[in-house]
Amino acid sequence: MPAEASGHADTFARDNLPPESLWPEMDYGVLPELAAYPARINAGAELIDKMAQGEQAGRPAIYYGETLLSYRDLLESAGRIASVLRDRFGLVPGNRVLLRASNHPTLVAASLAVLKAGGVVIPTMPVMRERELAYVLDKARVGFAICDEKLSADLLAAAKSSESLENVVLFGGDAAGGLEALMAEASPAFDNADTAADDVALIGFTSGSTGTPKGTVHFHRDLIAVADTFPKYLFGLGPDDVVCGSPQIAFLYGFCAFITDALRFGASSVLLERGTPRDLLEAVERYKGTVCFSTPSGYRQMLDIAGGYDLTSLRACIAGGEPLEPSVFREWRARTGVSIINGLGISELLHIFISASGSDVRPGKIGRAVPGYEVRVVDEEMRDAPPGEVGQMIVKGPTGCRYLDDMERQRNYVREGWNMTGDLCRVDAEGYISFEARTDDMINTGGYNVSGLEVEAVLLEHAKVRECAVVGSPNAARGEIVKAFVVLSTDSRADAPGERDALVQELQDFVKAQLAPYKYPRAVEFLESLPLTATGKIQRGALRKLERERAGAG
Repeated sequence: MPAEASGHADTFARDNLPPESLWPEMDYGVLPELAAYPARINAGAELIDKMAQGEQAGRPAIYYGETLLSYRDLLESAGRIASVLRDRFGLVPGNRVLLRASNHPTLVAASLAVLKAGGVVIPTMPVMRERELAYVLDKARVGFAICDEKLSADLLAAAKSSESLENVVLFGGDAAGGLEALMAEASPAFDNADTAADDVALIGFTSGSTGTPKGTVHFHRDLIAVADTFPKYLFGLGPDDVVCGSPQIAFLYGFCAFITDALRFGASSVLLERGTPRDLLEAVERYKGTVCFSTPSGYRQMLDIAGGYDLTSLRACIAGGEPLEPSVFREWRARTGVSIINGLGISELLHIFISASGSDVRPGKIGRAVPGYEVRVVDEEMRDAPPGEVGQMIVKGPTGCRYLDDMERQRNYVREGWNMTGDLCRVDAEGYISFEARTDDMINTGGYNVSGLEVEAVLLEHAKVRECAVVGSPNAARGEIVKAFVVLSTDSRADAPGERDALVQELQDFVKAQLAPYKYPRAVEFLESLPLTATGKIQRGALRKLERERAGAG
């Protein structure tokens, strides 16, 4: 059948997708709800316009401190922002809009507004720095940005070198040209863009093993499909649910939790500007949270102080971003009576596609393929690995990898229609997956993926650094920490303990000033030379092995 006509006037995103021959196979007929999607979908209309009807319109959509927004309120805010983007700034369907804020009602409304207007949402972590934002602006040819005034310094600095960014509107202040003032003059009624189900809706940038972020592209249909699979089948959501959690909405895990998952089923979300363990526990108690999204590290940290809070309202706890230790699972269940639902998801597929809940949970294992997805563990020849043997985990389903303007990565990620995730796993006779390691140089620290090569690139700009290698070092609290092995320049020394400590701090501050704070090396070790291969390449694997051996000896 011929492809559905795009609703985008600006075709940049579609033009910079890989050819369909390099896409993974995506089956929308495997579940009846996915097969029933029409050819034209606007995810914003699905998530807020259709939900803010009848009795549901008056139900709570967002709690934020003392602020409560009903579904009707959220629809009105999204309509006003969409009107501002289109009528004031001239946004046309297909334009990219960068969003920069901590979790906030305006961030949710703005995300929905961009979708309603047919724009492409580009959420960015609030901890990103100027150079990281500049890369995103250039890579996606971003023309519009909505930003919390408190986080505007790095964005405005990045905007100076951008050839595409023409309109930046700030919220959270009282300026005459601020978003709040513009919204007050705009109409809440908005005629949604007529987008095709496979028009680009969102681009999520995530760290890449080559040192530059990857732009993972997702369609309007994808945003609905991830809600109709993982949350629907694993733990269910409904209008009586109150969703709490620690992830930022700019992190796709958080975007799905608080926007696609919650709104799709009429639940309400509690937004925390900072989802610290204490803040999250207080939110569950205060708002009677029923569903909690966090990381295994987050649950581990909450265990230390959970005894002081009333958590009896919880019925489902979801852990994503890293493997869940059996001890954390057991202690959390003993403390709360709730079994943590572990899940594995990746930015390329948008949300979680392996999990288990209820009596299907096996501590120490992630779970099985979520309904709608197919998962295998294979050897290098794409043959199924025998139960218990380590192989690469591959997956396909209704969502899949499409990189923005990145043919080399696309070719490497998709093979024979499967997404090659880079995760080394085992599968048992029942189909349960357990995670072993990554096949690339990514460092998973506290649920965040960090490219060691990206950190190396920054360290090498420091005048005192001649060579360096950055790897993950085992850590009980964070899974791994970022560790830098540094060879100093010939005229630099760090012999005395005081000198070493001062230089470590100097290098850490240098990285923090240019990259998101979670990427800085929490440990620095000075070497006379780095281990090299016969061809002169740095043996990062040898350094990772060294750190594992040290951790084992410790």
